[in-house]
Amino acid sequence: MRSLKSADSVRNQLQRILKRLGVPLVSTEFTSKAYYTNIRMALTAGFFMQVAHLQRTGHYLTVKDNQVVSLHPSCVIDHKPEWALYNEFVLTNKNYVRTVTSVRGEWLAEVAPHYYDLTNFPKCEAYRALERIYTRMEQRRQYEKRQIAALVGRGAGGAGAGGKDEYDPESAGRRSKWD
Repeated sequence: MRSLKSADSVRNQLQRILKRLGVPLVSTEFTSKAYYTNIRMALTAGFFMQVAHLQRTGHYLTVKDNQVVSLHPSCVIDHKPEWALYNEFVLTNKNYVRTVTSVRGEWLAEVAPHYYDLTNFPKCEAYRALERIYTRMEQRRQYEKRQIAALVGRGAGGAGAGGKDEYDPESAGRRSKWD
């Protein structure tokens, strides 16, 4: 009960600060499909440094420092997400991460490109996953640029005039069943 009261107090304090600064209070409706996704995206923005990536061997490595970790037994996630954002690193006879939620690699690249900059990233499976993410993001940008050019030029020689696009928005938007 104390934790809920503390969370409510923080929420009220943030509301007062936002109102005083004239920032509009915007919230996703609870019934919206984006409700929980938006919460996870907000957590990603705040905890982008506390992420572990699932390796092919089935264990997790924390990003940047490559510490082998497992999801804590108290974790309620019933699957092993590719990217696990955590609040706590627990050292016992084994390294654990606790208070975990699944996040998308794209969110990490979008909210913290400075942190997930591949030039300063250790070469590991997370590096290769991020490489694929950045490639897809660039393909998406190029595709959208061609689409805009085609609309502006009304098909005057752009990819929209019969050229083949490398980016397929359907396949690039693949998501796991957990998103």
